[in-house]
Amino acid sequence: MALPGFKVVSLTDAAANRVKDIMAKADQPIVGVRVGVKNGGCAGMSYTMEYATSISPLDEVIEDKGVTVLIDPKAVLFLLGTEMDFQTTKMSSQFVFNNPNQTSACGCGESVAITPATPPALQSAQ
Repeated sequence: MALPGFKVVSLTDAAANRVKDIMAKADQPIVGVRVGVKNGGCAGMSYTMEYATSISPLDEVIEDKGVTVLIDPKAVLFLLGTEMDFQTTKMSSQFVFNNPNQTSACGCGESVAITPATPPALQSAQ
């Protein structure tokens, strides 16, 4: 599904360092983290992250800054061009997805509205 030389998701240094820390503290061997989206919340969708103990043949595999991120195949068009960051404030520490496909978010910040991206190869064919 991926376009040659184009990463579906990229990571900031802060996100890569946090994923490395999470992987080092996992209670079982993991190959990376799996990122996706699911239906739900007041805005319609929310981001998901979980430990990945294996790579599915359909996963989009992203290697960035020494970290392996697996993208759920159903989420690729929703995440195309997204930058994954990790931010710490006085009130919270969390992964943040800077997604150009996101059209809105709920007030609580737990869910978003996302329009699927049209890959550049398909845009030129239209």
